[in-house]
Amino acid sequence: MSRRKLQRFKENEANRNVVQLGKEIFEVIKGNWNALQFENNNPIVVELACGRGEFTVGLARHYHEKNFIGVDIKGSRIWKGSTIAISEGLDNVAFLRTQIQLLENYFSTNEISELWITFPDPFPREGDEKRRLTSPRFLEMYKPLLKKDGIIHFKTDNTGLFDYTLELVEQRDDCEVIFHTHDFYESPMKDIHHGIKTKYETLFSEKGEKIKYLKFKFA
Repeated sequence: MSRRKLQRFKENEANRNVVQLGKEIFEVIKGNWNALQFENNNPIVVELACGRGEFTVGLARHYHEKNFIGVDIKGSRIWKGSTIAISEGLDNVAFLRTQIQLLENYFSTNEISELWITFPDPFPREGDEKRRLTSPRFLEMYKPLLKKDGIIHFKTDNTGLFDYTLELVEQRDDCEVIFHTHDFYESPMKDIHHGIKTKYETLFSEKGEKIKYLKFKFA
């Protein structure tokens, strides 16, 4: 392991906005994000597979009345978002280092107001469907964690994954599509995201890929 990674891991251990194995709060955070981490009652917004946290931090800059949590297993990635949030004094940002399939271990029923799924691995092979973050398996996990009328936002460059997800959501009796587009930056929704882009979104956009976006909720 490189010296840089080791230094980042050490800083994660010290940074209050990183919740991870080895910290006391990691074992008791479920159902207690507002009380123990943010010390307020503001709505909680979670980004899955947040990477370096560009989107999580970007949203937090614009919405101080909400709490934002980026989830990723890569400690060297969330270090970036963590340190930026600290340097900017953004107390409404935190990062949870864990695997996404374990999400229900760290959030309680009705604890999340909004969920962002941004540019996940498409896992295009049919045999890998259960690994997609928008598969039935994951939707069933998200459902109880979201508040009533809680929103799920999904962004991707991958047409196959987008069409798969849209069809799946439209076919479910317990889901309601609020908005969808195959060209986000030519849609009415583009301005409300304040131009915030993840690293991957920037790369895909520069290659001419159309960004797809879906907004839905559980009925």
